[in-house]
Amino acid sequence: MSAATAKFAVGQLIHHKLFDYRGVIVDVDPSFEGSEDWYRSVAKSRPPKDRPWYHVLVDGFGHRTYVAERNLQPDTAGGPVDHADIGVYFKAFGDEGYIPRRKEN
Repeated sequence: MSAATAKFAVGQLIHHKLFDYRGVIVDVDPSFEGSEDWYRSVAKSRPPKDRPWYHVLVDGFGHRTYVAERNLQPDTAGGPVDHADIGVYFKAFGDEGYIPRRKEN
């Protein structure tokens, strides 16, 4: 996926518009890659499958979410995310979000 296609990038802090939580992006899928069963039971607002979807570590909780691009906006609160897996994905917190451990292709 080209960086121009996705609105958000790995390491970027985001805010979920519908569920009012903040988090950090750890991976980007160019389109929906989940199962049809998951989509029917969880994605109630039926976001488009042909747009990017994001894997997000949720601030203050121990889980990840899978979120359609249209449900995200840039986080304006700033500051680091409280999640036990931050160190797995990122080496540091910088001025523009988290710095990934691995270099993106």
